[in-house]
Amino acid sequence: MLQHIRAFFGPRAPRGALRADPGRFLAPTAVLGLAALCLLTSIFLPMWSMKLLAPQYPKGLTVTAYADRLTGDVDEIDGLNHYIGMRPLHEAAQLEREIAVASIVSLALLCASAVVVHTHWAALLALPALGFPFVFLADLAYWLRDSGQNLDPTAPLSSSVKPFVPPVLGEGLVGQFKTIAWVEAGFWLQVTASALIVAGLYLHRRAYKPLVDARRAEEVAGAAT
Repeated sequence: MLQHIRAFFGPRAPRGALRADPGRFLAPTAVLGLAALCLLTSIFLPMWSMKLLAPQYPKGLTVTAYADRLTGDVDEIDGLNHYIGMRPLHEAAQLEREIAVASIVSLALLCASAVVVHTHWAALLALPALGFPFVFLADLAYWLRDSGQNLDPTAPLSSSVKPFVPPVLGEGLVGQFKTIAWVEAGFWLQVTASALIVAGLYLHRRAYKPLVDARRAEEVAGAAT
C-alpha cells in the first residue's frame, strides 16, 4: 500500500536541487495555485449575459448568468417568453446551477492538489478544470437550443413564431426581438485558469519528470542486482 502511495505522489525535490534552482520547483506550484485561485474567484463573477431588445423596451432587457444563479430582468424576459411559449429561464439548467459552486471548488482543489503530486497523475487531476469554461458554454448552448426548439403550442403567440435557436454568442433575431449575447469576466477568468493550467503542467513536467525517471532507473537497477 505504501509503495502505491509513494508511486502516486512521486519523488520529493532534493534539498540540494531546491537550493541550486528554487525557481524550477516553485514555478509549477505558483502557477497551478494561481489557476486554482482564478477558478474560485470566478464563482463570484458573472459568466455570461444576454440583452433582449424589444419595441416596448427601448433600453433593452438584460439577464446575467453566474455559475449558480441568474440576475437582471429575468421576470420581464420570462413575461415576454410566455407569449411565444418559451419556458421560464429558471427552469433550464437547474441541476447545473445547483452543483456549480461545489463543482468549481472541487476542480480548484484538484488543480491545487497537482502541486503535491509529482507524477503524471498531476495532469489527470488538473485536466477536468482545463475544459470547464468550454463545457459551460456548450451546456448553455444546449439549453438555449432546447428552450427555443420546444415552444408551447398553446401559447398566445405560438403561431407567429417558429422554433428557433438563440445564439450563445453574438446577435440573433426572434420575430421582432433582437438578442445580443456575450461572455463576462467570470468566463474569461476561467479561460485564464485553463491557460495557467497548461503552463503549470509544462513547468511541472520539466521540474519533476527527471526525478521520476531517476527513481525509476534506480528501481530497475536495484531489481537487477
